[in-house]
Amino acid sequence: HRREEEGQGKKCKSNLYCTATVCGYPISIFFIVVNEFCERFSYYGMRAVLVLYFKYFLRWDDDFATTIYHTFVALCYLTPILGAIVADSWLGKFKTIIYLSIVYALGQVILAVSAIHDITDANKDGTPDNMGFHVALSMVGLILIALGTGGIKPCVAAFGGDQFGDHQEKQRSTFFSIFYLSINAGSLLSTVITPILRAQECGIHTQQKCYPLAFGVPAALMVVALIVFIVGSGMYNKTAPQGNIMVKVCRCIGFAIKNRFRHRSSQYPKRAHWMDWAEEKYDKLLIAQVKMVLKVLFLYIPLPMFWGSRWTLQATTMNGDFGILIIQPDQMQTVNPILILILVPIMDSIIYPLIAKCKLNFTPLKRMTVGMFFAALAFVAAALVQIQIDVRITHTHTNKKHTLGNLNTRDLMKLNSLQRRGGSKVSFCPQFKDITSKPEQGANAIRFLNGFASTVNVTVRNEDFGDIVTNNMSKYIAVPQGNAEFLIRNNAGQVCVYNQKFGFGSSYTYIITPTFAFGPNCQEGIRPVLDIRPNSIHMAWQIPQYFLITAGEVVFSVTGLEFSYSQAPSNMKSVLQAGWLLTVAVGNIIVLIVAEAATLPDQWAEYILFASLLVLVCIIFAIMAYFYTYIDPTKIEAQFAQKEPDEKQKRKSLEMARKDSVEHYKGDRRSSDSSSDSSSDEDDVIQQSKM
Repeated sequence: HRREEEGQGKKCKSNLYCTATVCGYPISIFFIVVNEFCERFSYYGMRAVLVLYFKYFLRWDDDFATTIYHTFVALCYLTPILGAIVADSWLGKFKTIIYLSIVYALGQVILAVSAIHDITDANKDGTPDNMGFHVALSMVGLILIALGTGGIKPCVAAFGGDQFGDHQEKQRSTFFSIFYLSINAGSLLSTVITPILRAQECGIHTQQKCYPLAFGVPAALMVVALIVFIVGSGMYNKTAPQGNIMVKVCRCIGFAIKNRFRHRSSQYPKRAHWMDWAEEKYDKLLIAQVKMVLKVLFLYIPLPMFWGSRWTLQATTMNGDFGILIIQPDQMQTVNPILILILVPIMDSIIYPLIAKCKLNFTPLKRMTVGMFFAALAFVAAALVQIQIDVRITHTHTNKKHTLGNLNTRDLMKLNSLQRRGGSKVSFCPQFKDITSKPEQGANAIRFLNGFASTVNVTVRNEDFGDIVTNNMSKYIAVPQGNAEFLIRNNAGQVCVYNQKFGFGSSYTYIITPTFAFGPNCQEGIRPVLDIRPNSIHMAWQIPQYFLITAGEVVFSVTGLEFSYSQAPSNMKSVLQAGWLLTVAVGNIIVLIVAEAATLPDQWAEYILFASLLVLVCIIFAIMAYFYTYIDPTKIEAQFAQKEPDEKQKRKSLEMARKDSVEHYKGDRRSSDSSSDSSSDEDDVIQQSKM
């Protein structure tokens, strides 16, 4: 009896059904969800200011900064394959998450240290003296972050799924929704908080934008994520790795292809599946597991098209004035995680149960198809908004009363700057050229034309237009939306304060006329000339397309995570999660390729192109999903596990029979050789007696 009790105790400790639960959920998943929230805050918080760090701290130009940024993001979605292989083949999910989280946190700390300008600022002028040192540290930090975040991506979701038993399918499905909520909650908070931290000024010798704080807080959150995950260690169900599974899978597939090619003649009987040609060398269990993975990976082929939206630039041509709140173009992206936090509970608690009560078979693949259709509708909505924007922009550039090519109005003719002493016109310098397109990021392009009798200096918000000599034009400076205070100074120290309120995306030329005079009424001597009207289409018109794409994402992405886990063999959960994440990387690459290859003249046409491609892919995926047969990997593996001893015994018997036949053949050869030797000896004796 004591042995039985000890056996039951051991069984209970290792059995998932004995795990402590809260409301039907294992306690361990709460540690996993908190860990994911902190990790996503860390990642998206760092990413929110990364391009600005490249541009304003490392002093890289826009193109190079953007290239490095996208390379880093792509690397973050390619490394999950490496993490999945390590988890399923060598360390297991738990140890992989621990070790790569340490690498991840180390990378975040190194990146935060690289942003401290005082480290190499020997002369204390606020500019690092050894920029190469900061660049090298930054690259080391980013490589470690890419390795860490990518490596743990496929493991955390799959590890969370491992905490549930076969009787907890409903709870597991809800877990993936909660897991996705934690991702977006971390993303939302970090993209709001981290830019605020960056805007602070800090430093030992000189005060600069506080990139160390903007990177340091995400680094601290990553350390918190690691600690939280370790605290829950004793409650986790840890699935042991089952050898180098990826190598086995690749070799199994390779052997099946080669064996099928060798037996391509019609004289050989066909087999049910081309992977069955690996039966001569590999276990039927492994072959069955490879079939499961290949079925799901085949379904993934059309999915990358879902992951492309290029709407951030559209917001830069729109008006973000919401009255009590001013929304900048890059902040409009926060609508997506906000809507996810709202829609995920609605889908799980209301929509899906309602569909189930209507007795509609809304399978995971059907959900994903609907999600892709929603995404296509979102691009159609984006195209309709873009058409209205283009119409307004066209009107902006027509009927202009003033262009710098013909500043010949009565007021401007007073400017002797346009006449040389001999009466011939002054040739225009580059600054005299009109801006021909909307300013970037919703800013306002502002310049000054000085018709005053002396040189003036103009500044606004720490931006310097420089000294503008008489009869000359300043460069353009991008001024953000809101109230701007221009300070106009002369060499005598006199100052004129000129206030102006700007919207989004306008362009003005301010003419300092010959009648300008410093004093209380100095503003009367400054004449604004509108070159490009401000944006008039409100950003609120983007909300419908964000709602559609978010609804599609909730239906598509959450279901995809759950589907990938439920259809994967027990020893390839992380590998299939990595395959799912790989579709994100491929999708972004496809978007860039299509956008570059299409070279469409109008942005709305590009949106229609993406909508058309999504509809096409949606139809293809629906057809593929129709022929897909859902499986229960656990049952299939159990069936083969029961057959495996018989198969092994049969294989062992065949092997023994083969060895016996070989030994028998060798024995016959030895007896034959000995008889021939004895007869030759007898001949020798007879021959000797005759002699």
